[in-house]
Amino acid sequence: MREILPALSAWYAAGSPFGLATVVAVSRSAPRDPGAAMAVGPGDEVVGSVSGGCVEGAVFELAQEVVASGEARLETFGYSDEDAFAVGLTCGGEITLLVRPVTAALDPSFGEVADSVAAGRPVTVATVTDGPAPRGATLAVWPDRVTGTLGATGLEVAVTADARGELALGATGLRHYGPHGERREDAVSVFLHSFAPPPRMLVFGAIDYAAAVARIGDFLGYRVTVCDARPVFATPKRFPPGVEVVVDWPHRYLQRTDTDERTVICVLTHDPKFDVPLLQEALRRPAAYIGAMGSRRTHDDRMKRLVDGGLTDHELSRLRSPVGLDLGARTPEEVAVSVAAEIVALRWGGTGTPLTATAGAIHPQGT
Repeated sequence: MREILPALSAWYAAGSPFGLATVVAVSRSAPRDPGAAMAVGPGDEVVGSVSGGCVEGAVFELAQEVVASGEARLETFGYSDEDAFAVGLTCGGEITLLVRPVTAALDPSFGEVADSVAAGRPVTVATVTDGPAPRGATLAVWPDRVTGTLGATGLEVAVTADARGELALGATGLRHYGPHGERREDAVSVFLHSFAPPPRMLVFGAIDYAAAVARIGDFLGYRVTVCDARPVFATPKRFPPGVEVVVDWPHRYLQRTDTDERTVICVLTHDPKFDVPLLQEALRRPAAYIGAMGSRRTHDDRMKRLVDGGLTDHELSRLRSPVGLDLGARTPEEVAVSVAAEIVALRWGGTGTPLTATAGAIHPQGT
């Protein structure tokens, strides 16, 4: 959705109606995750994708129909043993799409939501997908305010609370309620689409490996900062555009920097005077991943210093060292791939095992 918002904002500002299809649920080997979006605008212009090409033709027609009718629709595309190709998804998965018309009259908050996403301000959009509440009705929820309506005050109160909780986690998905927001009921389905600011990647040590890790971190959607105490190395020209470069002692910078459960910390200095005080700080704060570069000998020495510094076994267990998966990487770019692979595997519970050596679903249900 982030990628297509500039086009949607332009259509919305020009007063041009468009049909917006959003993936709200998936199962098995679905090609795209919830939140993936495709839109059909003026002149039948298409932006985005919901299936990587499998069902886009059918979605194009649905988007045209909802714009003409002014009514949202919920459609499921999946694999059928009897007639696989007719239903579109030949990969064996299933996706459920909410396809709704967007105009200033139907969704007066859309422009403000798009502006918030573009500016990096957190917001969650709650959209009714099924039930007695009006399908396609939206509620935009910021940390400090709400706009829009779902048609029932109790439902809006419950959804607002959940939307802010999901926003804090950067999570997106379906929630179910009673007609007036009752918990443990499923009469109304609401899709909560969170637009949290991009997660941060903090790279310490402005070496050639750092440039490669910063580049792949930016590619994966992180907001990347590189920090090094040595100004001769910490220069913006050595790193990709858009990467923040900071000259400071790593542990001092981290002490004044907020981290959360999505933050990735890569320690590439492999110099005790930098990485030991830095890791003492990092291993005691929220982070999704903390990795440190170095040889086995460097790792053993580092661990001894950290133990002597008072870190507990639990804190030390969070450290991924030596950093990365065993890919046989040699060049900085190859090492960056191995680090990124470990970050992704840790995020989703992957094993790093070649898929040819595994059986069963590639993406287990619920992941």
